[in-house]
Amino acid sequence: MAGKERKSPTTPAGQGKGAWLAALEQGANLLQNAAPLKDFDVYVVGFHPAKNDPQMQMEAHHFCRVVNDDFIQCVLFDGNTRDANLIGIEYIVSEDLFNTLPPEEHAYWHPHNFEILSGQLIAPGLPAAAEKAFMKRLLNSYGKTWHTWHTGRHDGDAGHRLPLGDPMLMWSFNRDGECDSALEKDREAAMDLDTAKTREQRQSFVEQAHPQEGVNVLKDAFVGTSPVRGVVDIADA
Repeated sequence: MAGKERKSPTTPAGQGKGAWLAALEQGANLLQNAAPLKDFDVYVVGFHPAKNDPQMQMEAHHFCRVVNDDFIQCVLFDGNTRDANLIGIEYIVSEDLFNTLPPEEHAYWHPHNFEILSGQLIAPGLPAAAEKAFMKRLLNSYGKTWHTWHTGRHDGDAGHRLPLGDPMLMWSFNRDGECDSALEKDREAAMDLDTAKTREQRQSFVEQAHPQEGVNVLKDAFVGTSPVRGVVDIADA
């Protein structure tokens, strides 16, 4: 794994691994095909708040397969090591595909421009030029994200040791000050990031950023926030 290791904040409930597992793994290595997982090799890290409970926030490690220029599929984990827990899924569509969706479907899809322009969304381990090209491709896109497990936060906030309750529809942050600063600082230190520098490097995208739906969805859930240039709700455009 390129970049800094980020271990899961939670150890799942249950007993240790039995001897049967070695035989299972050996058989799987020899006889089974993991082809559907083969191309989930694009790695990005961001933060997600729950749409209906935006104070519930998590760091999410995305392992993605680029299906085509307009559609990406991601599996989400709470870390990037072998013991990371699977916590959800995200589908990403281009602006063009989003505009083909029925209006009632739009409420499930969050905008991505703040995550990109703020430097909050990163692709650890990629050369700077490759990361910038990928982020430019994601500009004006939308994501539909469900978390099935709140395993807690890396900054010490305890979660659940097993997946509980209904899946949670997640959203994006769209203003400075919405994401818990403790969450941001913890990731910054642990993964040796310079978010301010990343943000500065992405300012060349601002003029290409379009107004998006969903930017104002969580506006009233936080106080003391400030807008970011290039991140505009389509209703305010």
